[in-house]
Amino acid sequence: MKILLVGGGGREHALAWQLAQSDRCEALYCAPGNAGIAECAECVDIGAEDVNTLVAFAKDKAIDLVVVGPEGALVTGLADRLLEANIKVFGCSKAAAQLEGSKGFMKDLCAKYDIPTAAYGRFTDIESAKKFITQQDAPIVIKTDGLAAGKGVIIAQSIEEAEKTVEDMLSGVSFGDAGREIIIEQFLDGEELSFFALADGKTVLPLTSAQDHKQVGEGDTGPNTGGMGAYSPAHMMNEELGRKINDNLIQPTIKAMAAEGCPFTGVLFAGIMVVKGEPILIEYNIRFGDPECQPLMMRLDCDLLEILDACAEGRLDEVQDQIHWRDETALCVVMAAKGYPGSYVKDTVIDLGKSDLEPGTKVFHAGTKYDPSGKLLSTGGRVLGVTALGTTIEQANQNAYRATGQITWPDGFYRRDIGWRALEAEKENEKKSIPC
Repeated sequence: MKILLVGGGGREHALAWQLAQSDRCEALYCAPGNAGIAECAECVDIGAEDVNTLVAFAKDKAIDLVVVGPEGALVTGLADRLLEANIKVFGCSKAAAQLEGSKGFMKDLCAKYDIPTAAYGRFTDIESAKKFITQQDAPIVIKTDGLAAGKGVIIAQSIEEAEKTVEDMLSGVSFGDAGREIIIEQFLDGEELSFFALADGKTVLPLTSAQDHKQVGEGDTGPNTGGMGAYSPAHMMNEELGRKINDNLIQPTIKAMAAEGCPFTGVLFAGIMVVKGEPILIEYNIRFGDPECQPLMMRLDCDLLEILDACAEGRLDEVQDQIHWRDETALCVVMAAKGYPGSYVKDTVIDLGKSDLEPGTKVFHAGTKYDPSGKLLSTGGRVLGVTALGTTIEQANQNAYRATGQITWPDGFYRRDIGWRALEAEKENEKKSIPC
């Protein structure tokens, strides 16, 4: 098969790395790709949301399957245009992409079909939003309705902070058009996890779980980012919780989307808060997470291309027994440019050293390029995802940080506590297992 992978981040590098290992992969192109992706695919200079050029390229190269990585391309309607051109695509339609493209759509769907989620209100004017806020208890969660690169969620710790956040969002100061409508919702006190499933419009194939670290500072402090690290599987995941997530959230959502006339195909990524053992939906994403995808692809022990192709063709029921995961834990540490998630300097030099040489370790590139002299340069806010396997969360953590320490990048930084909740839980379990 000839494959076109759309995107150029760490998620796409992890997907490209897995796709390239398939015996069925005859040719792999990536648009636009990055320096790391270029090691396993031919990168083409086409933007991920340049729909017309992507469709033309897919036609010209007789592409058999397009795998769409980023949400923006799907919200723009890339999948629809490809299908109109009789090109097979892994990714959802523009109508189904509303699940992530509009948090208001997602919340209303949950309310209509009794899918457990936090209580909420939708607002487009500042005064109505402020009036609603005065009726709430802090903390208060405020979200942009539109896409904001994973940063459009503010947890206000006081009424005053919530009111200021509403003013900044609805005036367009904070997030531009993405914040022209906002969602104000109940704060859920629990522990968050990510859960992934594939759907072909009718069949659901649950995958696995992860836990990411959105905030920029250690101990989960500071502003939200696109993600500073993740590990898989989530430490609190068990068979009973997985059943509840599938039965109460994922399956009803797929049925609801079909009933609404926009059947969902592709990967469904549920952000979930576990409150007293019960999963409550925070939000849906319509793509593999970034950085969650990196540890997921490290753990995947089967032919990814075979699975995605079956999903695109509506025959997930034929491959349900083919999904296998390594028993190990995988952990990803994101290295970001200093200043991120605010303004940051680009085109700074990175020396990877021997970070990518140890077995079970992989450095996925998110925002990189090579200059004419062959030096590796940073091009984005999140730049590298140093990912490692381990028999335990502690070992995966040690392996990932050992590799991270071999990278020389004076203009970069990273959190030093990725997986900290799982590490604490592991220590508690060890204490309980020690006989008195």
